[in-house]
Amino acid sequence: MTTHGGFEPVFCTIVPPHVLDKLSQAEDPGLAGPARRTLQRDAFERTQRRLTTVLGATAVASVADGKPQRTIHDARHGTDLPGHKVRGEGDKPGKDATVNRAYAGLGATFELLLTAYQRDSIDGNGLPLDATVHYDRDYNNAFWNGEQMVFGDGDGEIFLDFTIPIDVIGHELVHGVTQYTANLTYFGQPGALNESVSDVFGALIKQYTLGQTAAEADWLIGAGLLAPRVTGVALRSMKEPGTAYDDDVLGKDPQPATMDDFVRTGRDNGGVHINSGIPNHAFYLAATALGGHAWERAGQVWYDVLTGGELKEKAMFTDFATLTVKAARERFGDGEELDAVSKAWEQVGVRTL
Repeated sequence: MTTHGGFEPVFCTIVPPHVLDKLSQAEDPGLAGPARRTLQRDAFERTQRRLTTVLGATAVASVADGKPQRTIHDARHGTDLPGHKVRGEGDKPGKDATVNRAYAGLGATFELLLTAYQRDSIDGNGLPLDATVHYDRDYNNAFWNGEQMVFGDGDGEIFLDFTIPIDVIGHELVHGVTQYTANLTYFGQPGALNESVSDVFGALIKQYTLGQTAAEADWLIGAGLLAPRVTGVALRSMKEPGTAYDDDVLGKDPQPATMDDFVRTGRDNGGVHINSGIPNHAFYLAATALGGHAWERAGQVWYDVLTGGELKEKAMFTDFATLTVKAARERFGDGEELDAVSKAWEQVGVRTL
């Protein structure tokens, strides 16, 4: 497994630790228990990820033929990965909706990468896409562990099935794209960029699948994931960071939209899921200013930066913003794309050099 500039042992989950921390303190043991078990399981998987990095991951054969190679496994509420194979590439849909959604989500991610950016799977060389569903019991998360996707069923009280939002599937798989390209360090601003890139392309995968323009899209990450009892609409909002939820149990969405409200914290790897709201909002502003299909121009600029080789592992917001301005000029010239990207970063308070 090769990556740009080395290898960073990253374990990436869709639900941030600060959300689960808050939930684990709920007075209702029916809510706190699953959250605590999820935190414990995530800690275990994070350690396993580091060990795998040190010892070396099993080599996976890639075939760059422009066709997906999907395999879905069922953990049957256990934690052994990958679990029992239940659907392979080309197999007809079965009765398990979770399996079918995972299969479709992997395919949608593959299709956007190939069609919009001529990238053959997440490694650019036809890497097989593997996923495991029905992981553990009441597991409130989904994650990319460096080799495959894993989905919990949720506890049914706060979180529903993690295969429901297609952008969650896309988000986690795009951590794999970052792993194979810029390999952004998972801490502080570089980590927030890592998270933001996954949100950006997760949103684009959803929009591409639905055939939506930037104006038609909801710009929510994880819409449909929160159970009816939760006061909220999603995990994050790119349009209005900080407004995705405001719930008695989960607390209030802490994401800032601009650098004026940048959060300094040692938790959540230096706030990677929190401060990602700033570059998320910049992308939303650029995409909606340009209009049309967001994956075609704004998405192309972001993709060029992620895969172009100039983005450093420890890039700060200013570094990323500067490269997007450069990429917009190189691909589209001194036109509306350059203007939209430059103004977007200015609006969120990030300097470009």
